[in-house]
Amino acid sequence: MKLESTSPIQLQIDSVAQTSLQHAKQHYENFPVASILLPKRYRHAVAIIYSFARQADDFADEGLDNPAQRLAKLQGFRDELELIQAYIQPNTDFFRTLNQVILQYKLPIKPFLDLLDAFSQDVVKTRYANFAEVLDYCQRSANPVGTILLHLYGCAIPANLKESDEICTALQLINFYQDIAIDFDKNEGKRRIYLCQDELQQAGIQESDIAEKMVDTKWQAFMRMNVNRAMQLLLQGKPLGKRLPGRLGFELRMIVAGGERIIHKLQACNGDIFYHRPQLNKWDWVIILLKALFQR
Repeated sequence: MKLESTSPIQLQIDSVAQTSLQHAKQHYENFPVASILLPKRYRHAVAIIYSFARQADDFADEGLDNPAQRLAKLQGFRDELELIQAYIQPNTDFFRTLNQVILQYKLPIKPFLDLLDAFSQDVVKTRYANFAEVLDYCQRSANPVGTILLHLYGCAIPANLKESDEICTALQLINFYQDIAIDFDKNEGKRRIYLCQDELQQAGIQESDIAEKMVDTKWQAFMRMNVNRAMQLLLQGKPLGKRLPGRLGFELRMIVAGGERIIHKLQACNGDIFYHRPQLNKWDWVIILLKALFQR
């Protein structure tokens, strides 16, 4: 019997994909990180896409680099993408593997570049004047993930893309509200706040109130308004979970149900995210599973 040999390129792809899968498992977030719910044929591609986003996000947020060093690392990723865009072989094993995924599934380059723009913005921008600015950030920090995945699955029609954007924006907003204290405390010296400055002012809330972790009636009403707005966006995009076929739809329904569960916990803590940051436990995952199975 003749045995088929594996090409060096395929071995390289498999190695990078395996590393990306391990990276994904160590950093689970609100996006399908090559889970067992996904059809097997997509898992390596999703892991590589996720690894791209995770690495770039870490450049912006993690470690001890100064802003210039962070931006330089992000520019290095941008340079590699621009080589791919120009049909030139990238310089690194990771980007050569990503290029194979992009070519195989005919993925657009722009969403990858948009992610880098958002991560670069995180390095230099710490305040958002109004909700239009927040939405603009979400369009580049979250929505591209859904766009890439819909192209990967061959489901990137306009109606699907619109509802994907609504889901991704909602999940990004939920993450903001879940991590208000973390974003403020973690970034000493710049203290990132994704809440709208005009809405904080209208509500009579000062940044010193956030620093002091003050939970009064003004803050509670302000949080209810923000959480309800995110919930409305999530509900607008929710039908996509029923429209996508088979396990792809089920995966998305799990993600949406997870977002709904975090919203439930944000509502239950009545604004006190400083000492009661919402986190999912085993019982929550049972509820999420049931909601995904029986969504109407």
